[in-house]
Amino acid sequence: MRLIPRSFFWRTILLILIPLLIAQVIIANVFFGNHWARVHATLARTLSGEIVTMMKFIDENDVSASQTMAKNTGINVSINEKLNRPAKNDNKSVIAGLLSTELSNHLNRSANLYIDRGKRLIFIDIPTKDGKIATFGTSLHRIYSTSTEVFLIWLVGAILIVSILVAPFIIIHNRSIRRIAKAANRFGRGLDVPGFQPSGSKEIREAATAMITMKDRLNRYNRTRTDMLNAVSHDLKSPLTRMRLAVETDTADKKILLADIDRMTAMINGYLAFARGEMPEIEQSTELPAMLLRIVRDAAPDKKIITDFPELPVQFYARPMALARAFSNIIENAARYAKKTIKITEIDGKDETQVIIEDDGPGIPDDKKSDAMRPFVRLDDSRGAGTGGTGLGLSIAQTAIENHGGHMLLENSELGGLRVRVILPL
Repeated sequence: MRLIPRSFFWRTILLILIPLLIAQVIIANVFFGNHWARVHATLARTLSGEIVTMMKFIDENDVSASQTMAKNTGINVSINEKLNRPAKNDNKSVIAGLLSTELSNHLNRSANLYIDRGKRLIFIDIPTKDGKIATFGTSLHRIYSTSTEVFLIWLVGAILIVSILVAPFIIIHNRSIRRIAKAANRFGRGLDVPGFQPSGSKEIREAATAMITMKDRLNRYNRTRTDMLNAVSHDLKSPLTRMRLAVETDTADKKILLADIDRMTAMINGYLAFARGEMPEIEQSTELPAMLLRIVRDAAPDKKIITDFPELPVQFYARPMALARAFSNIIENAARYAKKTIKITEIDGKDETQVIIEDDGPGIPDDKKSDAMRPFVRLDDSRGAGTGGTGLGLSIAQTAIENHGGHMLLENSELGGLRVRVILPL
């Protein structure tokens, strides 16, 4: 038997109502075990003392004193020869039990109690010494506090109020989660969800945003794999055709063939490096200045290097080899196109660190910056002629940066060339 419902809505309702109900039960037990018992015992003791006193007046035939006291205490007293009462009295009821006990302790005769719940009255019949019946009638409130009923209503009302107030919020959250589940199902089947926007609480919106980001990355992954196949086909077809033609016409030049082979080997290595992605690596405490200086000195020994690093650079956990490959691709790209100068700046913030890499080369037009981030896209016309490459450098760097939770931006540099801004979370 399943005790816990599967639905998020009902689980949340139970999560709220069960602790509230337990708290209310504990409060009710404390109330009824202490306040209720003390108040009703006091009321019963007070009324019992008044009735016992009036019975003494009646037994002493001082009816006037009894009537005067009854008038002052709000009790109606009558002496009857015979009464028509129900066969069963209310001596042992919850309401009249305490009063019955008090009367038994102070009278040497039995008393019968009858409750008229419709009129909210209680009648106490006590036999007199001369064989008659003295009847005392008064309001039921003299022995029963209505605060008990009010308290019970409050217990139930509190649960209802909380349920009414909480239910709309849970419904909204549940609807947001269902929208995410529906969108994820469609995304998994390769379909789009027009107009889907994160909604709900902060955590639900973060989950929806993460799902959208994941979808975009998967789409880009699939797109890059298709681009890779097209690029491999295009880039290898020309040298292979040229080599075949040279062999068939007996005009093959060894140097040209070796150059084509080296070119094809470089392209294939680049494709394989991109296809393999990053190998698993343990995160380590990392400082960027030493890494960046080592890379830029190796990549651009003949360029003027300007650095602007903080005196105490921040340390953060990262995968150093993957991060080094990313910065190596960016700096090598800057060294390839820079005329004379490369500038590297690190700006540390409270929650993130920025690395800015600039060159004084030809730069990239604004309308082609997004294309430059795509794999297998070369912008040689805009960045200089004869540079070669497979168009994977910035794409590999972007993937590594995003795997660290950061992002990379292409901007225009004050040096006249390209500025690559890398933002990494701490």
